[in-house]
Amino acid sequence: MVVVQADSLSEENVVDHLIDKQKHAAAPVKSAVDKFQLLPEFLKGRGLVKQHLDSFNYFINIGIKKIVRANDRIVSTVDPSLYLRFTDVKIGKPSMVVDAISEQITPHMCRLSDTTYAAPILVNIEYISGSHGRKEKMIKNDVVIGRMPIMLRSCCCVLYGKNEAELARLGECPLDPGGYFVVKGTEKVILIQEQLSKNRIIIDNDKKGNINASVTSSTEATKSKTVILMEKEKMYLCLNQFAKKIPIMVVMKAMGMESDQEVVQMVGRDPRYSALLLPSIEECASHGVYTQQQALEYLEAMVKRSTYSSSSTEKQENRALAILRDVFIANVPVRKNNFRPKCIYVAVMLRRMMEALLNKDAMDDKDYVGNKRLELSGQLISLLFEDLFKTMITEVQKTADTLLVKQNRSSRFDFSQYIVRDSITNGLERALSTGNWDVKRFRMNRKGVTQVLVRLSYMASLGHMTRISPQFEKSRKVSGPRALQPSQWGMLCPCDTPEGEACGLVKNLALMTHVTTDEEESPLISLCKCLGVEDLELLSGEELHTPNSFLVIFNGLILGKHRRPQQFANAMRKLRRAGKIGEFVSVFVNEKQRAVYIASDGGRVCRPLVIADKGVSRIKEHHMRELMDGARTFDDFLHEGLIEYLDVNEENNALIALYEWEATPETTHIEIEPFTILGVVAGLIPYPHHNQSPRNTYQCAMGKQAMGNIAYNQASRMDSLLYLLVYPQRPLLTTRTIELVGYDKLGAGQNATVAVMSYSGYDIEDAIVMNKASLDRGFGRCIVLKKYTCTNQKYENGASDRILRPRKNEERERVLDDDGLAAPGEIIRHGDIYINKESPIETRGPLKSAAALADVKYRPCAQIFKGTEGESCVVDRVALCSDKNNNLCIKYKIRHTRRPEVGDKFSSRHGQKGVCGTIIQQEDFPFSERGICPDLIMNPHGFPSRMTVGKMIELLGGKAGVSCGRFHYGSAFGEPSGHADRVEAIRHFLSLIETLVKHGFSYNGKDFIYSGITGCPLQAYIFMGPIYYQKLKHMVLDKMHARGSGPRVMLTRQPTDGRARNGGLRVGEMEKDCLVAYGTSMLLYERLMVSSDQFEAQVCRACGLLGYYNQKLKAAMCTTCKNGDKVSTMKLPYACKLLIQELQSMNIVPRLKLAEA
Repeated sequence: MVVVQADSLSEENVVDHLIDKQKHAAAPVKSAVDKFQLLPEFLKGRGLVKQHLDSFNYFINIGIKKIVRANDRIVSTVDPSLYLRFTDVKIGKPSMVVDAISEQITPHMCRLSDTTYAAPILVNIEYISGSHGRKEKMIKNDVVIGRMPIMLRSCCCVLYGKNEAELARLGECPLDPGGYFVVKGTEKVILIQEQLSKNRIIIDNDKKGNINASVTSSTEATKSKTVILMEKEKMYLCLNQFAKKIPIMVVMKAMGMESDQEVVQMVGRDPRYSALLLPSIEECASHGVYTQQQALEYLEAMVKRSTYSSSSTEKQENRALAILRDVFIANVPVRKNNFRPKCIYVAVMLRRMMEALLNKDAMDDKDYVGNKRLELSGQLISLLFEDLFKTMITEVQKTADTLLVKQNRSSRFDFSQYIVRDSITNGLERALSTGNWDVKRFRMNRKGVTQVLVRLSYMASLGHMTRISPQFEKSRKVSGPRALQPSQWGMLCPCDTPEGEACGLVKNLALMTHVTTDEEESPLISLCKCLGVEDLELLSGEELHTPNSFLVIFNGLILGKHRRPQQFANAMRKLRRAGKIGEFVSVFVNEKQRAVYIASDGGRVCRPLVIADKGVSRIKEHHMRELMDGARTFDDFLHEGLIEYLDVNEENNALIALYEWEATPETTHIEIEPFTILGVVAGLIPYPHHNQSPRNTYQCAMGKQAMGNIAYNQASRMDSLLYLLVYPQRPLLTTRTIELVGYDKLGAGQNATVAVMSYSGYDIEDAIVMNKASLDRGFGRCIVLKKYTCTNQKYENGASDRILRPRKNEERERVLDDDGLAAPGEIIRHGDIYINKESPIETRGPLKSAAALADVKYRPCAQIFKGTEGESCVVDRVALCSDKNNNLCIKYKIRHTRRPEVGDKFSSRHGQKGVCGTIIQQEDFPFSERGICPDLIMNPHGFPSRMTVGKMIELLGGKAGVSCGRFHYGSAFGEPSGHADRVEAIRHFLSLIETLVKHGFSYNGKDFIYSGITGCPLQAYIFMGPIYYQKLKHMVLDKMHARGSGPRVMLTRQPTDGRARNGGLRVGEMEKDCLVAYGTSMLLYERLMVSSDQFEAQVCRACGLLGYYNQKLKAAMCTTCKNGDKVSTMKLPYACKLLIQELQSMNIVPRLKLAEA
């Protein structure tokens, strides 16, 4: 009897007992409950969108300075002694210039007044100014060269480092994560872009099944793609600059490797490799290429002749060598014409290809997460800024040159006056607001990089911030990139992906993922040299692949070799744990390729793990106690080497245990918490590990459409469409993720008492039966807020719109105040006027005087409210502000409160969506013996095929929570670590079943139910309890559509299409086929002609062409025959008559042959 033992504990003891759940259960084993505290600490210090903020901060603090330093001089070509130099660049505070006064701005001001939240880019310059031979050096500080849109919560934002009270004063929500931009009043997110990693060798198959090795090089100067491919056993180089494929041995000879033996040695002395090289060597000899000179001549003939530079013939020489130096594998630098590093790089590529040929396992997987890089907002904006900055410099130079060419200029020349500031501002703003990144300089044009931040619910915006946009188009039917990769574990969420064409391509970051930014390379390179890496220059080709040593590859560059790779890797890791090198540097020993990879570049995904020594965790009890007391932060754990970040490649060198008690002596790391493999949106689902996998994916899509609260400042926002729940609740059965992301503060749903039974027959196919009494009490009631804007425009002749006072007894103007605007709080119906505006008839022409403006003619153009017929809305707020052209802008927020009706869509948190099937009075509803009446009745047939056991456990957990008065947990995989309450008793847990039994319920969650209609007990026990239900944004009121007669299209005279234009319902091709199959000819005739576009036409029987009816003579005429003798009247569709006339206009004469009917 476990129950008795639980019962004997007093009420307070139960709570204590629950708090220190596992203390006495397994005392010797360190329990994993201890480590959980790291998670809130990690998220507190970093927020949920740290990757966006880090990337943008890196650009603001380091990236922008690098760009300006690289292009810091503008030198006049006419007079080279005149120059301008940028000495420093920084970003100011977000501000806006109003009437020549700079005012500080806050993001909320920008949202409301439709402006861009941007800060000035300030530069310090020194320049030579002078005229008539006198030249002097001038220095100017803080010159504005443009405005940079600022990411909210980044280091230049006014919200940075503020506490809750200060944020509230600025009108911001403390739970809002930031990480987006406000451009022209709309919130824009730069999505994370996914790409193949640069500067890495990737072995792959092409379409014909040939093996190729490709490197996409990307340096500050150039970007190029080098492909070496193997065709019919011979190897060729493909480069855009060469017209044809080039034998690889010719390239090696052109780079100074004249001896074939040396190339064979570099690739490896294994006879299999030499045999594979032989055909390429023979082919090279067949072209008669033996020396470097001959090879260069051969290449010279292959270079694509560019059309426009044909005039400068002296440049045409030794182009081949220049291409080999600057374009071919551009990431390997050539210093003082020393091509040896490049030759070694090519040799390594060849060796990899041969390995792949001999052993298929050596092929690289393009979909492996370690071969991917995520491009964040910082990198994208930095590309854009670099392009705009260089363009600005050339513009300034051109302006200066045209001025200096004029001989007779009297004033002294001042460089700083010609800095244009609009080009950078407009370029950045345009890219952010359209989402088109057109950077010609880097051959990059992408569409849809930015998106408007979804504000349907708090979850939707969080999920939007962690979304990853794929590199290829969605239409290709490939399953490879869509599959769930094992390497995504812990980095990308396995559940959160849309269904449909983007399935598996659009991914989301997991809860503890971090995306790295670039780190300085040179100190790391010198460190590697100190740790015993032998330089490439000192090695002969023979020594390159000696069996006992590994290559050391750093960010795609081959640094050299190391005799003891494991020792070297351990030394690097020790330094990283001691905080001597960056915490995100990854060291990966690849046994297969016999190489040590070191990576410090940006865009890798990594996550924190607890370090274990021989299977014993480094984090002890006292560390966690210090963390709880606030004496220690997450960063302290990092610096003291208790926790470290691993990226996907380095995880391959680690053996990670899920829990401490599962660790073996070989274990190197321990997970902090297993549920962090899920993302933010999937973390809402209780007990997701008990559900069928696609159900969790459906919930991830629907959780973003649930109505609830958006933010604390939702009342003062003016969004174009806002859905709010009137009485949102926090879920009774919660998860750890819900508390970490703050969903319990901004919930989107309500706890409904659900009875699982069949009732009334209106619950077929997932429909739910709702209780009218609970709807009256406010269950599922929501508010829809719509924004309507209207501007008072000024025109070029000085006239402007005017707003008139309402007429007294005009019914449509009853909501207007005396100033001609609708008053807040008034009830507004369909067809009412909400602003009584008139605009001038003449707007063009010269400026008019005040006297002339007095007698300008006006025409009425009142704004009419188009709502749903029969529904009444309320004017919620009226805001007046001025837009950027200084016109008065009036914004209305119109509120509509809706209660659930038949056809509204609801869903639980397990992908179980259903519409409201019918609403039934409470007196007819079944009730339990305690008198509890359910809010919803759900059909039991929703369970067996869906296999959502999590929903059943949620019902038990909610019921237990209601009866004992605490929130139970249902985190993913949480039972072993105590983050999910168990259903049945194990060890000394107080299980859900025991709680239910203790409070007098049945252990299986079923209740004794009476029928509400007869009052007799039902024949079966009914499973009943609270489940968290979400109301989704799809409501019948927004979708309902029918039409009798209505508007028509001018051209074809057919009914319009679409609900918005009050269109008709189309009988299409397939519907027509059905009617044809039934032989219902009159119905067809009526649908396709009489009800659509019937037209009476006059047709001449003699010539078969259309005529017309002359109203004066009351007779029909034929235009061709010039008389009306043989004209008949017939009915045909107007579209057909139109087609005949359009064909006639193209000199095709369709003639109608008539017969008597």
